[in-house]
Amino acid sequence: MSVHRSAATSPRWSPHLLRRAQLWLMLAPFLAGAFLLIGLPTLLTAGLAFTRYDAIMPPVWVGLENFAAIFRREVFWIAVRNSLLFALTAAPLQVLGALLLALLLHPVRRGVEGYRSAVYLSAVVPDVAYALIWLWLFNPLYGPINLVLAAVRLPQPLWLADPATALAALVIMAAVRVGEGMLLLIAARQALPAAFFQAAMLDGAGRWSAFRYITWPLLLPWLLLLLVRDVVIGAHAAFTPTLIMTGGGPGYATTLLPFLIYEEAFGSLRIGQAAAMMSVMFAAIGLFVWLVFRRSGGWAQVDEP
Repeated sequence: MSVHRSAATSPRWSPHLLRRAQLWLMLAPFLAGAFLLIGLPTLLTAGLAFTRYDAIMPPVWVGLENFAAIFRREVFWIAVRNSLLFALTAAPLQVLGALLLALLLHPVRRGVEGYRSAVYLSAVVPDVAYALIWLWLFNPLYGPINLVLAAVRLPQPLWLADPATALAALVIMAAVRVGEGMLLLIAARQALPAAFFQAAMLDGAGRWSAFRYITWPLLLPWLLLLLVRDVVIGAHAAFTPTLIMTGGGPGYATTLLPFLIYEEAFGSLRIGQAAAMMSVMFAAIGLFVWLVFRRSGGWAQVDEP
């Protein structure tokens, strides 16, 4: 009798709960690593933002003094402006380039794998090597870009040496790196139901109509995901090319927040102010992601078994 009662009262997992438990179990190693490598350093940085610390003497609690100090500094607002311009121009160009290449290369045909691999190479080249390649490409005297412009009788900018074009050069360099986004959108495009496009063809829809009314709406969640990712990651990924190619110059034309934080922490040993800048940047990124999530809460496709 006791055996029968225990079997009858034992908990039963529904397929939905079992699937969610499996997903969380698979995510557990990633979440643990993310907390140790990202979450914990972020919490420590937030704590240092309220101290005066130079890596030599023990930290001294100063409250909001660091935040007041950075908000009074003109270079901080220059870095904020440059970072916003960089993120809000490079990220849309990356998404647009990834979309165009995905639409061009998603059909399975002879030789398409080679083209996809060639585009994806830019995503696996180390950041330092990638920056050095573009440093050569942007050379105003013997760089290939200016040689091509001279051949077609167009102006040859000084690129990284001119404050008017230095930030634009970094944007161009970042916008070309579309390999990961292209592969993601190729997979998303190939997963779209073929019946939709067959029905559109029977109704006489052309390629533009099919893209406008079928491909674009169904790919919109993926495009939004890529845009948010490129905005968030792009703000940090610009540190390496800035350090190697421009050093934040000429003037402060390419001084972005990650580079300014690095200079404050390791150049001037004002680690407390650098942590305050980092905290402000994290808060701004978190607010941006939250706003996008709230505004696009209905743009999702959930496949349940």
